[in-house]
Amino acid sequence: MTAAVRDRTTEHTETIVIDTPLGPLTIVASDRGLRAVLWPAENAGRVRIGTPAGPTVGSPAAGILQHAADQLADYFEGRRTTFDVPLDPIGTDFQQTAWAALRTIPYGETISYGEQANRLGDRRKARAVGAADGRNPISIIVPCHRVVGSTGALTGFAGGLDTKAWLLDHERLTLFGA
Repeated sequence: MTAAVRDRTTEHTETIVIDTPLGPLTIVASDRGLRAVLWPAENAGRVRIGTPAGPTVGSPAAGILQHAADQLADYFEGRRTTFDVPLDPIGTDFQQTAWAALRTIPYGETISYGEQANRLGDRRKARAVGAADGRNPISIIVPCHRVVGSTGALTGFAGGLDTKAWLLDHERLTLFGA
């Protein structure tokens, strides 16, 4: 007998929009954790987040949204290099594994999709890893911007390649100065 899989895409989530140096970001949370950090041009339909509503004062989701907003503000001001906000992304088992691997890439460093696949046990799955990273709903906090092509070239990013370059430069400048 197999256990029924709960459809988390129908769960209630709450959202806020924060201003950043890169434009507004939409933050989405459930009562368990952060569901998404979405770029302005990003199609929210591509990310499974649940049924969003504005924050409810005192709700667990509202507290998570504020925690994420505070940490992102610290990141953009160069005061934060790691995040500890609880996460609750929706994805397949493989996507969850790929996203967990993203969280191990140190601030200010990059790896290739092939290296990420290798860390997951099969370098031949670089394309699958790239597809999973492309579905990462929690930009910046789950740092898919730290994954580059095999030649070091910047490749696909939901916020755009200019944004990916800005994030990488921001991290390097925070670590090493101008």
